[in-house]
Amino acid sequence: MLTSTQNPLIKKIRKLQTAKGRQEQHLFLLEGTHLLEEACAMDYPLVTVCCTPEWQELHPQLWQYATSQCQRAELVSQSVIKAIATTVQPDGVVATAQRTINSPKCSGAPSLGLALETIQDPGNLGTIIRTAAAAGAEGLWLSKDSVDLDNPKVLRASAGQWFRLPMTVSSDLKDVVCQYKAQGIQLVATIPNATMSYWELNLQTPTLIMLGNEAAGLRADLAALADQQVKIPLMPGVESLNVAIAAALILYEAQRQRNKNLHSLISRVENKEAIQIE
Repeated sequence: MLTSTQNPLIKKIRKLQTAKGRQEQHLFLLEGTHLLEEACAMDYPLVTVCCTPEWQELHPQLWQYATSQCQRAELVSQSVIKAIATTVQPDGVVATAQRTINSPKCSGAPSLGLALETIQDPGNLGTIIRTAAAAGAEGLWLSKDSVDLDNPKVLRASAGQWFRLPMTVSSDLKDVVCQYKAQGIQLVATIPNATMSYWELNLQTPTLIMLGNEAAGLRADLAALADQQVKIPLMPGVESLNVAIAAALILYEAQRQRNKNLHSLISRVENKEAIQIE
């Protein structure tokens, strides 16, 4: 069992707490039971798994599966777990994984996607990822000047959905947006002074939703590319809405419209079959 925080492996893992360390080692941290479960469920490539004996006793099946999938597994002391985790009260397991991101494809037309520009708060990004996966989005494109996709807080805020949503970091988000516009994908921008509310927009067509920085909003040149500009109505005196909440509202409006259309289609088919039977 590893008990020293000066162990070479432990020192390397601790460096993954920083963006520089993750970039240099091409690895990132997975902290906690839930993230490890989700990574294993998706067969995400693990490198190292470290846990306390107490955690191993509580999760024998997950430990067995995780160790069969990783390159190295170690039992470590509670003090070592605290040293390599970024949370105040780690639950007893920390893993490392390859920086291999499930990227969406630019060649195909997404039915529903998100283009995010200069998102700085890891909690916001993680929540957007979690919501996008839940609402059935098919991809997320993130500008390079945003918070790291594999920031530990992003992964925790995503509640494990990080492994399920195709995502990529783009060095030129405008170019990506233009590619989809050329394919006929509807581009939607949220603008405070837009005349149309988001629920008035037809979101049943393939759509890419563009959202901008928490403070500055969407860049003017990106907003200008939008086929439709919409607003989220706010009560007087309220200046703005959290970007993760804005994403959730529009994504679920798209889901509502599409489900309504699907239910209507199913109903028409059932009625037609009933008439034929009679």
